[in-house]
Amino acid sequence: MKNLSLGLLLGMALLSSCKKDKSTDNTTPETPIRSITAQSKAYVNQLFDFNPAPGQFDNTGIGDTVAAKSTLNGDQGLVSLGAWGGYIVVGFDHTILNVPYKEDFIVYGNAFANFSEPGVIWVMQDTNNNGKPDDTWYELTGSAQYKDGYTRNYSVTYTRPKCDTCSVPWKDNKGKTGFVKTNIFHKQPYFPIGIKGDSYTLNGTLLPSSNINDDDPSYITSAAYDYGYGDNTAGGDKIDIDNAIDAKGNKVNLKGIDFIKVQTGILYNMGWLGEQSTEFGGAADLSMLKN
Repeated sequence: MKNLSLGLLLGMALLSSCKKDKSTDNTTPETPIRSITAQSKAYVNQLFDFNPAPGQFDNTGIGDTVAAKSTLNGDQGLVSLGAWGGYIVVGFDHTILNVPYKEDFIVYGNAFANFSEPGVIWVMQDTNNNGKPDDTWYELTGSAQYKDGYTRNYSVTYTRPKCDTCSVPWKDNKGKTGFVKTNIFHKQPYFPIGIKGDSYTLNGTLLPSSNINDDDPSYITSAAYDYGYGDNTAGGDKIDIDNAIDAKGNKVNLKGIDFIKVQTGILYNMGWLGEQSTEFGGAADLSMLKN
């Protein structure tokens, strides 16, 4: 009996060990890290998506796919993302590591003193290691996060206007309506020619427009936020991956990121200056830039 009992115990232990090994084999692997090599570039070098909202630079030389591609491999390109929600998605040829207590990458725009057009920045890890931005986007929060008017899960539907040069109607998911208004300086269609349907919807995070001062219509200012957004400060905006949050607003710890999305954050018409429209000029890994 003792030998039989011992045999049963050994058999059960072996079975348990096999099950444990099988479970371990199915464990989800950690997010892969693409290391920097001698061929790696500091700047984003891949354009994955360009989806502008209607705006005064749409269908012009700084609001088309050619302009979007100009933002790759340097900091001298420029593309307008249009009104709220317009975005661009670009990628690096390596993983930008999240260095604790340091800013990790820089986003370029064309902001200058007393005038910024802040864009929300999203980041993604190449979790499935397929080289495509088809995993999970995480918003990088900035100093506007706790201000009145900051709204997550926001969306706006833009409708094709009745004529090519008419203002573009919009309606948001809060029941508000308005127009991306045309102006005398840009007389081409403001509705993107790449949109085949009569309307389309953009989703994201709305930033407050409280930093805009248009009391004097002849001199409109748009003050920068303290930190965290693209096209926010002159010379570029240094960004910390540690500010990433998930869909529920909870902080997430990312080891690194491979793709970024920059999206116009403010919905506001500034009279003769037109709509607030974030401009994107490129992005770079700070660890690879020479001081």
